[in-house]
Amino acid sequence: MVKTLHAIILIQVFLQAICVQPKSSFSSADTLYYLDIPERSVYAIEGSDFVAKVSGLSIEDRETAVVREILSGNVPSFSRKLRSIEISQTVDDEDYELICFVACDYMAIGSDQDYLYMPLTPSTAQYLADKLSCSLPTRTIVDMIYANSEIRLSPQPIPPSDKMTTIEVFEQHTDSIKQQFSLSGFDRSALGIVAGHKKDIIISNKIYDPDLRIERVVIYGWHLSEKPPIQPVYNGHIARYVDYSHGVRFISRLAFINGDSIYLDDILRDPVLSILLSDEGVISMPYYPECKIFTLGEN
Repeated sequence: MVKTLHAIILIQVFLQAICVQPKSSFSSADTLYYLDIPERSVYAIEGSDFVAKVSGLSIEDRETAVVREILSGNVPSFSRKLRSIEISQTVDDEDYELICFVACDYMAIGSDQDYLYMPLTPSTAQYLADKLSCSLPTRTIVDMIYANSEIRLSPQPIPPSDKMTTIEVFEQHTDSIKQQFSLSGFDRSALGIVAGHKKDIIISNKIYDPDLRIERVVIYGWHLSEKPPIQPVYNGHIARYVDYSHGVRFISRLAFINGDSIYLDDILRDPVLSILLSDEGVISMPYYPECKIFTLGEN
């Protein structure tokens, strides 16, 4: 009991320290927190208006606009909510209880009623993750999220074409996901982890595959059930590539092992603990390359 209370106090203190805002006291896996994003302004544009605003822009200009909207708070409630996931595992005869905090859904722009799921290049996704004290998931974390999800949607593939990297097809895919919500009767304002509808951009050693000479985006997902998903781990695209099927789900960097605080990247670099979050073993570089679009503007 004392150990549990100590863990609760630690979680509250450290979440405040990294600006992940608790909305209720910590009690169990259904605890809810929010990313440190400003509240959405009443003057913020809707998702459909954003499509019209960025249609035809270069990928650099489009993603600059995306970052501006997200960091100003133009994000629906389900993209900013974090839920805790608990994992128990024995490693080298040592029992570990891990608590990590995952976004309830993929990042989107707009309101709860009019939103656009926003695929991003991995460097831009990493830039936002860094700003929000977050990480991107590994394959193991993606599987954990699916196993703990309350709402499981079906993948909605769109036939391949040269349009699949455009904002218009991003909107088309968002609409197909919205139709699933509508048919299911699920209230988007309700709590619950949603999974199955996007391929995740994941952290992997395959980002920096030396045989490929240039950094890659690594994707994984589109689960249909507990069986292996449609998309196995794949790094066939260069890091600048993004299409409608990709999703950005943020994971708080802060986690807790046996009541003690730890960062996800420290777990992934640890030769013993990495097995908790990685089926690749140690991931020594658990991040994507920096995004030149934004780092140049900050200097």
